[in-house]
Amino acid sequence: MNEIYFNAYAGYLEGIVRGYRDGLITAPQYLNLTQCETMDDLKLQLATTDYASFLQNEPSPMSTSTLSARCTDALVAEFQYLQQNAAEPISKFLDYITYGYMIDNVILLITGTLHERDTHDLLEKCHPLGFFDTMPALCVATTVQDLYNTVLVDSPLAGYFRECLSAEDLNELNIEIIRNTLHKAYLEDFYAYCQSLGEPTASIMSEILKLEADRRTVNITINSFGTDLSKDDRAKLYPRLGNMYPEAQTRLARVDDIDQVKAILEQYSEYKAILAGVSLGASTGGSDVTLEDRFFVREVQFNKDSFEQQFHYGVFYSWLRLKEQEIRNVVWVAECISQQQKDKINNYTPIY
Repeated sequence: MNEIYFNAYAGYLEGIVRGYRDGLITAPQYLNLTQCETMDDLKLQLATTDYASFLQNEPSPMSTSTLSARCTDALVAEFQYLQQNAAEPISKFLDYITYGYMIDNVILLITGTLHERDTHDLLEKCHPLGFFDTMPALCVATTVQDLYNTVLVDSPLAGYFRECLSAEDLNELNIEIIRNTLHKAYLEDFYAYCQSLGEPTASIMSEILKLEADRRTVNITINSFGTDLSKDDRAKLYPRLGNMYPEAQTRLARVDDIDQVKAILEQYSEYKAILAGVSLGASTGGSDVTLEDRFFVREVQFNKDSFEQQFHYGVFYSWLRLKEQEIRNVVWVAECISQQQKDKINNYTPIY
């Protein structure tokens, strides 16, 4: 990427997204949120944040699901503003970010079709960032075969489906395998695209996407225990990138329990610290901190670090991930208030 011309086609949007970053909830604001006693108190505290305009017309008492939906509306509005003002090549980068949400939406519609549910109702549950122009056409499909053909022809995900899956693969038993197969193809494609953009975007996004690949590798391994998924099929679901590729992935494909997973991860300095004091299994007890929580903490740090450099596209991806983490934090605080679990209210992932 030529830094000389960066500001000509991306300088405005970079300024906007850095402004979005400055609007993230700060540590003193989180302290105020955790001291709230009711949802009305929480709503009042959020009136000083970027969520104010999205919450002001919500009647009391406000549910946590409504809070989550309105916060997501704020995120979507900001991201769509970036898309509407973007030109190539930044517009393509933003499109790539949405493909992960598209995969989850299509999987939701496939699951609904398999269970003979009204796909029009399922559209309301789809993530707004995962909508594409011909998505309503998927609701016309009444069989999985029709849905598959429609996705192949009319969606941006056509390439991932064509390369990885056939219509016969779309059944209830394979649905999670399908999800992971598509996310693997998407992650590898996104990584290759980021590398094609040159420095510094390539190196910044490389670290972030490698962490995501490692997280998916560990989750696939742990979630496959006690299932019919063979070790060979497990290995096929691992993304072909990350700090664990290929050596650790080869070893993880052969493990049979949590302890073996932990033994492999402890050989990597960056993950040994993550494992300290975490609960790897549902029955291990003793700690409320999960491995997923620690991956979120590390992801937040990577995404914060990306703002320390200029003239790269990584800030757009990083802002979105930080905003999503902020929403998880706010919803966590709201749930603790609603369920009178104030002793756990501070178990969120701080950002700034």
